[in-house]
Amino acid sequence: MVGGTRVTQSPWRRPPREQFPGVPAWGAPTTRAAPEHFPRDALGPVDADWAWNGADGSGVRVCVVDTGVEGGHPLVGALERSVTVEADLSVRDCPPGDSVGHGTACAGIVRAVAPGASLSSVRVLTDGRTGTGAGLIAGLRWAIEEGFDVINLSLATTRREFARELSDLADLAYFRRSVLVVSAHNMPVVSYPWTFSAVVSVASHDEHDPSLFYYNPAPPVEFYARGVNVPVAWRGGGTIRTTGNSFAAPHITGLCARTLSKHRHLTPFQLKSVLYQVAHNVGDRP
Repeated sequence: MVGGTRVTQSPWRRPPREQFPGVPAWGAPTTRAAPEHFPRDALGPVDADWAWNGADGSGVRVCVVDTGVEGGHPLVGALERSVTVEADLSVRDCPPGDSVGHGTACAGIVRAVAPGASLSSVRVLTDGRTGTGAGLIAGLRWAIEEGFDVINLSLATTRREFARELSDLADLAYFRRSVLVVSAHNMPVVSYPWTFSAVVSVASHDEHDPSLFYYNPAPPVEFYARGVNVPVAWRGGGTIRTTGNSFAAPHITGLCARTLSKHRHLTPFQLKSVLYQVAHNVGDRP
């Protein structure tokens, strides 16, 4: 409620407020208008039971920014929306297809972990490798502005000229409460945006339990999830086994979706704290 009026739009996705006379920019005249009340999800004790057990991702919107997603694949199901970034950088609706398989693999993992989540696709790569930094930025910006709760980005660019704009988008997502889950590069090179602190960065471990993940105290990557010899959905309704950090990230994306479906008011930094506290190598373990 604000001034006796029920709020219908999430405060973090509203247009910026106008500056108030007599108050420095970004401030608020709290002597004249009480701050907006915001509900809280208490954070303790935090374990998998508290975080996501009993939740399937229902009510949470997930977007896979990738090569497209094969809608109707047995391991993916229906998509809420499928769009592509055109050569002129416009974003347009398109049939839910994937000529490569990479995006379908990521979407299938998310669906397996969080079967109740709503899935959408933004195609920014055409053959699993080829795309432009401008296209990636256009697709990612669209997903953030559409207000997806979790965005899976299993790709990166090594081009430094795109780093600043990607950093700005990562911050925009953070403040709009669109959680960016980004895979680390498969090679030991500097790339973006997984190296930014505003995102949840993920690399691989080589164990076979899809629910097992670890916290990494040595930056820049923050978490390890299953990414070696992973069974995944593939184009043409098929499946393959494959390896890559690309397939570790959607495991964490699915867990984020389940957590948010159970605790809708968690902020991005709270959600990252939940992942840290639930990681298998944090705290007392048998």
